[in-house]
Amino acid sequence: MDATPALDPVALVRRFHAAISMLDFAAIEAFFTEDATYSSGKIGGPRGRADIMVAFRRYFAEYPDQIAQDSLIEPLSPVSARSIWHLTATSRLTGKQLRREGEEIVTFDRDGRIVSVEVTDR
Repeated sequence: MDATPALDPVALVRRFHAAISMLDFAAIEAFFTEDATYSSGKIGGPRGRADIMVAFRRYFAEYPDQIAQDSLIEPLSPVSARSIWHLTATSRLTGKQLRREGEEIVTFDRDGRIVSVEVTDR
């Protein structure tokens, strides 16, 4: 019998998004496995925790005032969850307002660390 406690992917996504909202880069980094993947139209497709964090830091250097909200977070499997989200932010470089909405699928390993994120804008 497996004594590993069941993951709650919805709670994990909420914690991950809270770390992003607080721009807590140490907490964000701790969520990812060493070889995680991240696919997003805005930050590209970095592979590996180090490249993902470079992309996150670059994005938030330009959009430090981002406000994101989830309208739905639901489990897809015992190790994955889907969120429907929308956000607004202002480019520090151009002053233009960014508005995005979309879907994010986050998959975790058995230890609750992110192995993949797939972001699709709508």
